[in-house]
Amino acid sequence: MKTKGSNKNKVNIVTLGCSKNIVDSEVLLTQLKGNAIDAQHESDKDDANIVIVNTCGFIDNAKQESVDTILRYADAKSAGEIEKLYVTGCLSQRYKDDLEKEIPQVDAYFGTMELPMLLHKFNAEYKHELVGERITTTSPHYAYLKISEGCDRPCSFCAIPLMRGGHVSRPIEDLVKEARALARNGTKELLLIAQDSTYYGLDIYKKRNLAELLRHLSDVEGIDWIRLHYAFPTGFPKDVLEVMAERDNICNYIDIPLQHGATDILKSMRRGTTREKTEALLSEIRSKVPSIAIRSTLIAGYPGETEAHFEEMMAFVENSRFERLGIFTYSHEENTHAYQLEDNVPEALKQERANAVMNLQESISLEINQQKIDKTFKVLIDRKEGPNFIGRTEHDSPEVDNEVIIDAKEDYLRVGDFVNIKIDSATEFDLYGKPTK
Repeated sequence: MKTKGSNKNKVNIVTLGCSKNIVDSEVLLTQLKGNAIDAQHESDKDDANIVIVNTCGFIDNAKQESVDTILRYADAKSAGEIEKLYVTGCLSQRYKDDLEKEIPQVDAYFGTMELPMLLHKFNAEYKHELVGERITTTSPHYAYLKISEGCDRPCSFCAIPLMRGGHVSRPIEDLVKEARALARNGTKELLLIAQDSTYYGLDIYKKRNLAELLRHLSDVEGIDWIRLHYAFPTGFPKDVLEVMAERDNICNYIDIPLQHGATDILKSMRRGTTREKTEALLSEIRSKVPSIAIRSTLIAGYPGETEAHFEEMMAFVENSRFERLGIFTYSHEENTHAYQLEDNVPEALKQERANAVMNLQESISLEINQQKIDKTFKVLIDRKEGPNFIGRTEHDSPEVDNEVIIDAKEDYLRVGDFVNIKIDSATEFDLYGKPTK
């Protein structure tokens, strides 16, 4: 290994999994560059001699993708194409001992909280003065802002506490400082993320303090949109809705993973709620913020899910009319509470049920989108793709939600600008429109 600052070493960081991992990779990238190390995130040049894989260990598919990626770079190391291979992130945190035995070509494995140890491999030090400063790897006009780490919830199916530990909130002043730094670098949209954003503040302020955080972030000059993700429904702080209604730069959008629509399954999942309480919460959210878009995720094929439970979930989706919805098939994760249960829904049936939910959601989404025709929306232009500009309304988060498509041959737009777009047609998951003159 060359000494710190050597120009001969080039580092490529490869990120797998969710937006929380993206932030971790951005922090790693910032620290490496702060130590004068040549580092890039997912470089196209294939000229790095050191690779760091930031892994995901959430569910089976994500774990397999992480293992496959590690193996691919392990083969590259064996072939002499790279010199060093390091692995970090959730999979490494959860299965470090197994991975060391199974893939010994990796030079070192690190857990989710071992960034200083990883930096030490480069003779680099963790620079505290860089906390709050972050090189973003997303489009320059939006950035993820991680408001807390870990989770204290007891959900039966979830392995996140095994990989990320207990809930730790970041102080408001630190988050505001980071938001200001991002805004100075051109960020216009903050996407607030956490394992559980509604738990924010309980550990350091002794109360749910998400509403106060939102107010402070809303005051940051240059931030036009603030978007809230991963709001746990049980104990949801209602004052968040008041702030959302009163502040123009807080998007009328909430990502609230609900996981199921049958009370019996919710009880087994240890979610601390019922279908009736969930529906009451959704009704209150829509009452206080009438133009809100609600995004949720569900799980199909949880242990013991009968046809009756599934039909109850379908009815829940039909009645709730989510603006955005995703669904996973259940993954039987060792060392979780649900692992004690028999994984008795066949994989084919899990997928069949997931497909049925998404087919229903497609019809709901189409109806909702059709109602937007001839209306005008403020749209943030994300990119140019082929003959079109692609943007989003305040009701859409990047990567996972609807997009607005504008013909680039007819109108010239700038990526990162807000533009008023009149919608002239719509499909299940896309809107088509033109700028208003």
